[in-house]
Amino acid sequence: MLTTTLRVGERVEVGTAQQSVDGRMTLGAESEEGFERLRFVLAIDDDHSEFLRRFAHDPLIGSATRAFQGMRVLRSPTVAQTLLRAFCGQLIDARTARLLENTIVRATCRRVDGTDLHEPPTTRALAAVAPSRLRQLGLHARRSAALVRICRSLELERLHDVPTEVVAARLGRERGVGPWSVAVVCLEGLGRPERGLVGDLSLVKLMSELRGRWVEGHETAELLEPYGEWAGLASVYLLLAYARGLVALPGRRQGNPRAFLPTATTA
Repeated sequence: MLTTTLRVGERVEVGTAQQSVDGRMTLGAESEEGFERLRFVLAIDDDHSEFLRRFAHDPLIGSATRAFQGMRVLRSPTVAQTLLRAFCGQLIDARTARLLENTIVRATCRRVDGTDLHEPPTTRALAAVAPSRLRQLGLHARRSAALVRICRSLELERLHDVPTEVVAARLGRERGVGPWSVAVVCLEGLGRPERGLVGDLSLVKLMSELRGRWVEGHETAELLEPYGEWAGLASVYLLLAYARGLVALPGRRQGNPRAFLPTATTA
């Protein structure tokens, strides 16, 4: 059972989702608008069958497309929360980043009555937080300043109506926002699968093993280039395939189970 808060205009609703063994989903929301928002968060209407067909025999993610073909990338209730997630995730492992994100949300957003959940952060809410307060909560000073600056200059929810290339160019002009952060916003905030997670440390490790030398973060763009408009989704499958030992690597047997590698990133 997934329970999440949903931002519906000026209201906050609680939505629930449960998947049965046969794959059917049962969704619950407080309004029709909330129901549609929940469908977006779950990516339930996304058809990525073309992606699965095209890369079924890909040497890197082919096995993962068969093993995880029903997977969906969950999205954040607001774009503002996704930008917060991106800043929290820079240069630290994924588990620590998620704990930091949760700490900031709990400290800056109201709790929903009758639940242990908090309202998803809005652009306005994050713009009202002093960078020094975010620093106290554990976010790096420069990232705190950048997050607040962006939220004070741009209504992030409006990015839903802007083409992906324009979104990438606009956010990429901001100090502290690099390709990885842009990709997180596009993939988990806007539901756009075309921006790859360039610079993700696990992708750096994967590419380094493939090349037999340590590669720099920007070089992972070359790793993702063959996936074209599916680079963002391919990034997720690559991370899964690498973590589960489904990628044939020099000197390593494919399919050997491995512990999941914590992900850290560049900006």
